Amino acid sequence: LLDELSKDVATIAEKVSPSVVTITAEKIMKQSSPFGQIPNDFFFFGPQSGQDKEIRSEVLGSGVIVGKGIILTNNHVVENAENITVHLSDRREIKATLLGTDPKSDIAVLQVEEKDLPAIKIGNSDDMKVGAFVLAIGSPFSDNLNTTVTLGIVSALGRSSVGIIDYENFIQTDAAINPGNSGGALINSKGELIGINTAIASRSGGSQGIGFAIPINLVKRNMEDIITEGRVIRAWVGVQIQKLDQAIASSLGLRNVQGALVGEVVKDSPGEKAGLQSMDVILEVNGKTIGSDSDLRINISTRRPGEKVKLTVFRNKKEKKISVTLGELPEDNKEKITEDKNTGDLGISVKNIDDEIRRSYRLNDDVRGVLISNVDRNSEAGKKGLARGMIIMKIGDKRVDSVSDYRKMIRQYKSGDSVLFFVQYRGNNRFVGLTLK
Repeated sequence: LLDELSKDVATIAEKVSPSVVTITAEKIMKQSSPFGQIPNDFFFFGPQSGQDKEIRSEVLGSGVIVGKGIILTNNHVVENAENITVHLSDRREIKATLLGTDPKSDIAVLQVEEKDLPAIKIGNSDDMKVGAFVLAIGSPFSDNLNTTVTLGIVSALGRSSVGIIDYENFIQTDAAINPGNSGGALINSKGELIGINTAIASRSGGSQGIGFAIPINLVKRNMEDIITEGRVIRAWVGVQIQKLDQAIASSLGLRNVQGALVGEVVKDSPGEKAGLQSMDVILEVNGKTIGSDSDLRINISTRRPGEKVKLTVFRNKKEKKISVTLGELPEDNKEKITEDKNTGDLGISVKNIDDEIRRSYRLNDDVRGVLISNVDRNSEAGKKGLARGMIIMKIGDKRVDSVSDYRKMIRQYKSGDSVLFFVQYRGNNRFVGLTLK
């Protein structure tokens, strides 16, 4: 039996390892001086005290090839990176473009020009059971340890309140995960991708048998939004929810500590229009049991705005059915894409203008546009004088109010087209024409 198990594990590892890559991301990071440690992987190292200085650092992580030129990884691996390199299992190195990220679920989607890469088969994380065998594959500590395979089991499902990201529904595993494994693959016994490894709970900085992976069903849904929309679109009921405890459950007449307590209903929200009230306890969504406030957050956020759901609500010691037509989470409407780091086509990166940027660059409240955050000096943009700190106010005759607007406008042009920018710098305005590569 052990011999057969060993052969099966070896076969799966051999099959899927080429789909798992190493990722190095070049970042400008803040480090305390004169003593301090460079944070090189999420959840392991915290900020240092003392006077900060900016240094250039290279962060190590892992990724998984999931389609033609599409690679999944963690947001914290590539966040604020200037250059991203993908190291394949055959030792080739290729540059990657960041299509988009979702910090709330710690997902990032990369694209490479090479399309003929070994994509992994995606499984169904909802089918996983506690005790099932899993493999974790990644690059712990070093690129020299790429495609390291560790074996373990699913220790728990639906882990939340871990305090890592906003939307937590982790698969917990005892398969060894270490710094550098972030963004790597969690594989089931069929050789299918069922999770993206993201963090560990550790007092030493190394694996102590408690690792967390984002379920692939959640990752897949968010990835599709990033590819098609440039952002993750989440549905919204319009209620502020809180965790139930024994005392609250007993006072409301609930037999079990189960469900999500409605603390407040947002005015003019879908929830208010449907008749939800403060002190309601949401027990089910379309017949699926809601065990906690986190369950409700994940259930609703992974649905689409406009979808109608039926809630089972506990109110005045009785159950009640309420239908709600979901809206779009307003926070996402404001956030959308906060930064476009793709310098490949035009040689520039842009960011949304927030309050911090207005203070840093002393911009008036009436200034609208996107901030140029980086310029490739060897590009046409660099040679024509575009520089960090300039504001792109218009493309052609259309105003640019956000990175989302910028992306949509640029997509309307094709290779060889001339793009006319209207930019402002220190109160002076001018036009700059660039040719799209």
